[in-house]
Amino acid sequence: MLNLVLIEPEIPHNGGAAGRLALAIGARLHLVKPLGFSLDDKHVRRTGLDYWKDVDLEVWDSFDELLAAADDEARTWFLTTKATRGHWDAEYRDGDYLVFGCESRGLPEAMIREAGEQAIRIPMKEGGTRSLNLSTAVGIVAYEAVRQVGGL
Repeated sequence: MLNLVLIEPEIPHNGGAAGRLALAIGARLHLVKPLGFSLDDKHVRRTGLDYWKDVDLEVWDSFDELLAAADDEARTWFLTTKATRGHWDAEYRDGDYLVFGCESRGLPEAMIREAGEQAIRIPMKEGGTRSLNLSTAVGIVAYEAVRQVGGL
């Protein structure tokens, strides 16, 4: 099972869309606090529609808490526009964690530095846009990981 991780998500629509995607691909969604919305927010529920109750969801007080509970064999991939390695160059395995930063700031610089080769990006046309919508980015990377793992 893949793990989709949103660190400090701010927009309820993105949380709901990630939950719906997680359900569609059989992944677990991890939300790391603080959240910019309540999980009872009508926008989260609306985006997740009637599926939200079925989402395999974990909410963590910190990323360190999540890592302490993670399987020792699992690898963690950090998505950032600051990486040079493309997301399709990563070799995903079942159980991996795909980590995405919040909408306004992305991942912390220290986390990106520590990630080394585990920091990856979604390639984009130079000068086209600075970044993609969070839920769009989650979908792009998650489906590449599913394709490689053969999970559907």
